[in-house]
Amino acid sequence: MKMSIIRAFLAAAALIGVITPADAADDQRPNVLWIIADDLGIELGCYGQEHVATPHLDRLAREGVRFTRAFATSPVCSSSRTAFITGMYQTTIGGHPHRTRKLPELPDAIRPATTIFRDAGYYVCNMNRPTGTRGKAKIDYNFQHENLFDGNDWRGRAEGQPFFAQLQIKEPHRPFVSDTSPDRWKQIELPPQYPDHPITRRDWANYLASIEVMDAKVGEVLDRLDAEGIADNTLVVFFGDHGRPHVWGKQWLYEGGIHVPLIVRWPGRLQPGTVDERMVSLIDLAPTSLAAAGIEPPEVMQGVDFLAEGFHGRAAVFAARDRCGDAIDRIRCVRTDRFKYIRNFEPQRPYTQRSGYKTLQYPVITLLEVLHERGALTPVQARFMAAEKPVEELYDLVADPHETKNLADDPQYAGTLRELRTQLRDWIEETDDRGTVPEGDAAYFEDLMAEKQAYFERAMRRRGLDPELSPQDYLQWWEDQLGITGDPAPQN
Repeated sequence: MKMSIIRAFLAAAALIGVITPADAADDQRPNVLWIIADDLGIELGCYGQEHVATPHLDRLAREGVRFTRAFATSPVCSSSRTAFITGMYQTTIGGHPHRTRKLPELPDAIRPATTIFRDAGYYVCNMNRPTGTRGKAKIDYNFQHENLFDGNDWRGRAEGQPFFAQLQIKEPHRPFVSDTSPDRWKQIELPPQYPDHPITRRDWANYLASIEVMDAKVGEVLDRLDAEGIADNTLVVFFGDHGRPHVWGKQWLYEGGIHVPLIVRWPGRLQPGTVDERMVSLIDLAPTSLAAAGIEPPEVMQGVDFLAEGFHGRAAVFAARDRCGDAIDRIRCVRTDRFKYIRNFEPQRPYTQRSGYKTLQYPVITLLEVLHERGALTPVQARFMAAEKPVEELYDLVADPHETKNLADDPQYAGTLRELRTQLRDWIEETDDRGTVPEGDAAYFEDLMAEKQAYFERAMRRRGLDPELSPQDYLQWWEDQLGITGDPAPQN
């Protein structure tokens, strides 16, 4: 067995240290602003999405670099955020279970980017609104932490002090805002794996409306940078923490779950209006931002500086899905320019295994159940309702961008399958993937599942619903909530 490269790095970094702080008095160092949208796929105007207006992000793309192939390392908030704030795969540092009750300590050599920026003289803040201070902003890291931030707005910094700020934008996280456009839900084009039904359309339209709310907040913070005269000396990095909150998206490793927008603006340093097709990972954000500030990224970081001269893009990106709430699973994937290979380590757990969160928040989950029972799904849609997952999945993303045809059993692709299987296995070993390490004993999981079930039951009762409500009756409730009148017969 190969020796873990990461363990070797950790040991060396713990002994020699990795940070050389920049001169804190150098007020010419750039400010760094991360604008993080919660649960956002690439459904933006500047990415070609129709029926959504994102003028402020379109402006940012015109003034900066729009990356077309940026990917999260996890399709769920806490795991992805754990990775991109540390520049480390969440599976390497034990931060992979979503909503864990046992927050691990970070290894000695691993420090969040916030700490590294602070040690270099930066003011570090976490904001929940673009133009002022009010309340605490989302953190959601799967490791023990305290005093990660100096404040909740960059106005708290000393005169001339550069800042590293994160602006946390809730939208388009569910629950969505209600779409007020009378016709958008009729005009949108749905991916083929989604049933073409009024529920799906209304839900998708609400997602796009939520994106527009998010875009307006981006506009507010960009205007603030201009008004304060600091836009020209601020590196702005906009991205989604993972993909869209829909089926085949959030909590799954398909493109909808891990493909995210990434737009970077750095006046005077990056060519405005550039479209960059190189593959990058969100774990690259921390080292890239540190390097831009003149801070040497720790050698142990698994992320790389994607703005560095000589960076040609990643040959492959990797992502992992582990327990999400009450849905236990272990899935890994590797994505190259053309192919994606997915390994389901627990194939006995179906795609639609019981999840209180998704049952509460995803109306299309209930719709799929009802239409499947009626035999009203297309073969592509019905695949999601299978009793088990395949052990391996392989998709040609050029020929099949929606990942509808699994090629794992196709002899024509046997060589590609072997190559990517080996590549993923090597990554698991070399990064010291801790996905096989038990999160807890049987009693731990029994208590955890009971806690999640109790939350689900309380949430259903707050809606005036019986937690044991049938899918048919629950679907009727969703129809009422989404303003659907009459009999929404399947449109497949």
